[in-house]
Parts: sequence; C-alpha cells; structure tokens
Amino acid sequence: MSNRPYDLALLGATGFTGQLTAAYLAEHGPPGLKVLLVGRNLAKLEKVQAGLRNRENFFLAQADVGDPASLIKAISQARVLITTVGPFDQYGEPVVAACVEAGTDYVDITGEPQFVDRMILRYGAAAEAKGVRIVPCCGFDSIPHDLGVYYTVKLLPEGEPLRIEGFVRAKGGVSGGTYQSAVNAMGKAKEVQAVRKERRRAEVPLIGRKVGSLYPKLHYEPRIKAWAVPFPSIDPDVIARSARTLDRYGPDFRYAHYLSVKKASTMATLVGGVGVVFALAQLAPTRRLLLKLKSSGEGPDEATRAAGRFEVRFFAQAGGTSLVTRVHGGEPGYSETAKMLGESALCLAFDRERLPARAGLLTTATAMGDPLIERLQKAGITFERVGA
Repeated sequence: MSNRPYDLALLGATGFTGQLTAAYLAEHGPPGLKVLLVGRNLAKLEKVQAGLRNRENFFLAQADVGDPASLIKAISQARVLITTVGPFDQYGEPVVAACVEAGTDYVDITGEPQFVDRMILRYGAAAEAKGVRIVPCCGFDSIPHDLGVYYTVKLLPEGEPLRIEGFVRAKGGVSGGTYQSAVNAMGKAKEVQAVRKERRRAEVPLIGRKVGSLYPKLHYEPRIKAWAVPFPSIDPDVIARSARTLDRYGPDFRYAHYLSVKKASTMATLVGGVGVVFALAQLAPTRRLLLKLKSSGEGPDEATRAAGRFEVRFFAQAGGTSLVTRVHGGEPGYSETAKMLGESALCLAFDRERLPARAGLLTTATAMGDPLIERLQKAGITFERVGA
C-alpha cells in the first residue's frame, strides 16, 4: 500500500458531507497529502476541486457504484477509501466489496444497522484474511459514543464489572441523506432485527465474559436535569461490538444509551413525532411520501452549522469506583462528522505503526483507539473526565 499514488480516495465528494470532508482534508491534511476525488460526474468533481485549498494535491477519477470494475480501478490507487455515498443499505455494498478486493482500508458515515450487520456477515472474514480494515460509523454515528465509552473504560479499574450510561445532547440541522436513511431504516424494522439476529448467531461466543444492556427506560434523570429518552440508534450496538473484542471492558460490561431532553413538552413532541414517522414508514405509499419531503444532497446552512454543538456525558461505575466523562464539540451532523471522518481516514493512512494489529469489520475503538482520540483532541473535539 505504501507504493500507491494516493493517500486517500473520497467517494461522494460532490454530495453535502463529501464536500465538507474534502474541504476539511484540504485545510487540515498533512503537507503533501494526495487525495483522489471519485465520482460519476467529472464536471461536478472539477467544480469541487476548483474550490479547494491546495487543489493541486487533489486528483479526479470517474467511477460508479453500479460499475464494480471502475470502483476497483479507482480504489486500488489509494491506501484508504472514504465514502459518503448513501443510503448505504442501497449503495454501500459494492464499495465495501471493492475495498476488500483492492486491499484498501475503508471508512464511512453510515448509521444504518442492517447495512453494518450485513457487511459483517458477507465481508468480515474476507477482509480479515486480506488484512483490510473496514470501519463503518466514523461520523457522529458512532465516534463520540464508541470512543467516549472506550476513553471512560480506560479510566476505570481493570477486572471489575462495568456499568456505563451515555446521555446525548445535540443541536444542529439534519441533511437530506440522513433523513432518507432514517426513514428507510424505519421502514425496514423487521429486516433490521432479522439481520441483527443472524449476525449475533454468527458471533464467536465469549468465554468468561459478558456484554449486555442496562435496558434503558424513559425517565427524568436528576444527574443531567433533563428527561432521558431511550435512543435506539446504532451506537449501543457499535459499543457492544467494541466491548466483545476488547478484554479491557471487563468480565461483565453493561451499557444504556439515552437522548437528553430538557423540557417535557419537547420530549413528548419528539417521541410522538418519531412514532408517527415510524408508523407511516411501514407502508410503501406513505414511505414514498415521507422520502419526498427532504431530498439527498440537502443540508444545513453555514450559520446553522456554526451554531450547532453536541455533548455526550457518560456516568460509569466499576466496583466501588464511579466517574463522569464527556465528549463534546461543534455541530455534530456535518461539520464535526466531516472532521471525524477525515481524521479517521488520516489515522488509518498515517498512524499504521501505532494501530492495533486487527483487520476485518471493525469499530473505531477496535481499529484505532488511542491514536484516533489524540487526533480528534488536536482537532478540537474534547474527551475529558468531569466528575466522580
């Protein structure tokens, strides 16, 4: 891989998050970083390239997820592929397959559990055999949560049962791509559960260790002075996969994941709204209507992103020890997601000698761990202990 002409390839550079990621790499990448922008439309790629700082270090390649040969040709020229092309359940598998075939490491921003589970089942063993790191969920899903728990676990005593609760607060806009992925995932709830069960049946049983849930429930939480709403995102499952892989998570690891909501009225509106959308997403005609409300490629404007922020607080117990940590940063869905995605790719490309000797379908904690936390800290995303 050291002989490849490009450090990174970016698939989806003309999309909303793709453009933010390209701009982040242009602004914050190391000197001499070489990035290959990959997409179907060269004219659109040229437009993105023209707006980048150090654009002479950005190159273009035409490829399409519907043309595996074109994907492999482009991807094989880079050490790491970044992809923002979603919904991933619809467009992601050919990209994962091409990376495994080309021997190229992979990062994405999916939050779609059925996609991740399916990729584990279909490509996990092949990626491990070829020494390829396939690392999905390298954006707000699920870096602050996965690495936040990892950071917290390392502050706790070893060899003790661990109990951690995560409380998420976020302010920012929602892009069309995220909205479309969410609606499609709700419409495939039965498929999501079926694929998850299949993936769990295929897991190697743990010996002498347990990993499970604290079974979150809706309640008012005095510790955060807010309502704690069970948050059924992909994040708890990613955290569980990290805990299964890493013995440091102790003999019995349990986690619960919540959304923090200040007002009861806001909480009621949120829960009710999600319930209505979920119900409508179950039927094809109403699901199509929902998908028309917000198109892929749309995203929050610069002012909305500038005002955005996120915080995840973790309350942890191990034996007689308790502590509180937090991860916080700016607008989570796009500005910080582009940062997290870019730094994840740079970590795989340039920190290889410091990374764990693992390959396959990995989490950010199991693939990169401390080196990625260090990068994110330097980039302005804070990991810190804030209490006992």
